[in-house]
Amino acid sequence: MSFSPTYDTTNPGAAVSNREQLLDVLTILAPEETPVLSSASKTKASATFVEWTVDSLSAPTTAGVAEGADVTTFTDKFSGRARLGNYVQKFRRDFMVSDLQGAVDSVGPAKIAQAEAKAVREIKRDIEATLCSSNDRSVEDGAGTVYGLRGLGKWIDTSPGSDVPSAYRTPSASIYASTAFTETVFNDLITSIYRVTGSTNSLTLVADTALRRKITDFARTSGSTDYTVRNVNTDMGNSTIKLSVEMYQSDHGLVSVVNMNPDCAPDTTNKDTGYLLNPDYYSVAELIPLGSTRLPNLGGGERGYVDTTLTLLCKHPGAHGKITQIA
Repeated sequence: MSFSPTYDTTNPGAAVSNREQLLDVLTILAPEETPVLSSASKTKASATFVEWTVDSLSAPTTAGVAEGADVTTFTDKFSGRARLGNYVQKFRRDFMVSDLQGAVDSVGPAKIAQAEAKAVREIKRDIEATLCSSNDRSVEDGAGTVYGLRGLGKWIDTSPGSDVPSAYRTPSASIYASTAFTETVFNDLITSIYRVTGSTNSLTLVADTALRRKITDFARTSGSTDYTVRNVNTDMGNSTIKLSVEMYQSDHGLVSVVNMNPDCAPDTTNKDTGYLLNPDYYSVAELIPLGSTRLPNLGGGERGYVDTTLTLLCKHPGAHGKITQIA
């Protein structure tokens, strides 16, 4: 006995008149958080090369002064000043919707306003990835090299560049690039930062996924090779066991632990990068604020671009720390 099937849509029959079902739902699955960009204070840039000065105090002395001694020698109190700087970098994302696409109904929808909004979301991820990178600064030369900013991975380094005097570089004790990352190691990094700043300012650890999980394990194991389980007393009135760490209290200040955008992380293989940032000592300077420009429609449809030009100000590299390997 013959029947009318639903699967044959290429030959004459009932199936050719079946309606399609397209839900009015559009899903974009991509990490969009930008913790470094969002937490950085903003300032105004007025040149393509933004500079700032750093200074330090001389080492304390415990020597006394003889009674009646005259002052015969004098010290230049500003001899240790240095000038640091970073070039701006231009970011741009274009968008366009054809004239026909702008006229039809679609899920989402897919109009010029939505294309513009998507470009804004994309350019923020571009900025975040650049701030978190180990890129060194570069200057435009008109022959293919463009302005580029120095990222955190390069600033927070024992060899950031000859332009950074050794006295203002990140100490090696504030950088961890080895195996067997433990809670003791983590506290040593925090202590090293404290010995530079001398203050217990709250730090922010922007951590990729593997490092974030390692920090969480500090609350469950001893951190030693035998992985001794720790006993933790907690109020179980709500029947919830919390195993994540969002705030770590050390001997030298609080550390807020936040997730690094995995798409913007410098190491997408091991996923163990982390930056210990002191919010008081880094910011973003904008030469051209983020904005959108519409271009003339030449017949094909509406189009435009979003762009911004900015740079990273690492006000004192020694105020931060870095983790690049944990296992």
